[in-house]
Amino acid sequence: MLKVETPCGPCWRRYNHDGYGQRENGDSFLGWGTGRPWPLLTGERGHYEIAAGRDPGPYLRALEKFSEGIGLIPEQIWDAPDLPSRHLRFGGPTDSAVPLLWAHSEYVKLHRSAEDKKVFDLIEPAYDRYVRGKGKRKAIEVWKFNRQVRTVTAGTLLRIQADSPFVLHWTNDEWVHPIDTRSNATGIGIDFVDIPLQREDARPIRFTFLWLEENRWEEKDYTIEVQASKAESQIRPTRRNKRKAHVKRVGAV
Repeated sequence: MLKVETPCGPCWRRYNHDGYGQRENGDSFLGWGTGRPWPLLTGERGHYEIAAGRDPGPYLRALEKFSEGIGLIPEQIWDAPDLPSRHLRFGGPTDSAVPLLWAHSEYVKLHRSAEDKKVFDLIEPAYDRYVRGKGKRKAIEVWKFNRQVRTVTAGTLLRIQADSPFVLHWTNDEWVHPIDTRSNATGIGIDFVDIPLQREDARPIRFTFLWLEENRWEEKDYTIEVQASKAESQIRPTRRNKRKAHVKRVGAV
């Protein structure tokens, strides 16, 4: 379980078997330890409660109780019985970073969100897409050198991605009519080419790269097989069945 109920309020560990934190005997983390609860995750839970229409008050109060001195919120709190010899108390700070500015920013955001009665830094386009369900989602499959997908479904947007500018030399008709497409740059050091696949497409996509900064060909071809979409695969048997029925009727006549 990640949630820990403490005398100060609820807090959460990062994940199961986390090894970053003070050891069971109170010794400091040194290469290994035991992951302890992080107050900033209590702040994140408070934002979840606001998004769900519930009261974030208990989580604000817990963050305040986790703090020490002039209100400094620690990175982690102690979640084991008190160790007076190490000045560790259940629900109190460990010897981790104090203050953790990330936790303080979460506390400030939670106050603002509570006042607004909505999550302060909510990203509206993402909320529209994943919560309100507005807009049509476009199926996309990404090929990159550390994730070389072998198949893609017809009707999907195929994105070919690399870490430097390139021209994608590609074909969907076995090189009868090859196509050269210049990559699109982004602000995060990634270039890409998008190939929209139609629902009726069934031919493989073959491609290679011309690396523009080096003026060098990849000297290797890559292949992605295109599988029929579910809708198209259901239509095709129906068409075949209609042809069979027609043949039977003609034979009967």
